[in-house]
Amino acid sequence: MKIYEKLLLENKAWAAEKVEDDPEFFTRLEHIQSPEFLWIGCSDSRVPANEITGTQPGEIFVHRNIANMVVHTDLNLLSVLQYAVDVLKVRHIIVCGHYGCGGVKAAITQHSYGIINKWLRNIKDVYRFNREVLDAIADDGERVNKLIELNVREQVMNLAKTSIVQKAWQNEQRPHLHGWVYSLHDGLIKPIFEMEAGTHIDPLYEFDDL
Repeated sequence: MKIYEKLLLENKAWAAEKVEDDPEFFTRLEHIQSPEFLWIGCSDSRVPANEITGTQPGEIFVHRNIANMVVHTDLNLLSVLQYAVDVLKVRHIIVCGHYGCGGVKAAITQHSYGIINKWLRNIKDVYRFNREVLDAIADDGERVNKLIELNVREQVMNLAKTSIVQKAWQNEQRPHLHGWVYSLHDGLIKPIFEMEAGTHIDPLYEFDDL
């Protein structure tokens, strides 16, 4: 059996189990999608949103990229964000990083990784903004984990700066923004930062005509 064929067999077994437990499961999924949450997470295969939160298909709308970034020139991310906020009407957006993130580790080296350098530069900027705090941490692993937390915080701030979120805050007092970090060591999520809908940020980023 080829390795990818095992995935297809597992899919059949999963679908059969779902129907056995709940005969209407797929019928409901087929006709409605109304998640409360948008999850912006890392592409790392060890951090699947549904698995680590114990949620079912249809409960979380998911976008994943290297190091859970919110980059204002990323049309993929912005399209997902607009659909989640304007169409699905999500009430919460979660940026979830994870300790030991390879993307963050790569960003603090001087090694060239090719085209990914352009992406990692955004994380290098987070380090530069927080250099004094990070350089004061002697242990390499602790320094990386602190940067992971600071990066999550920065990406939540980047969400708040978007006209998509600003408009929803002004008109509908949602969504609530959350910054979390997941631990591969024990499987637990650590909340590190939150922004309630309508939180005031630097006026340079606040729009008055949305």
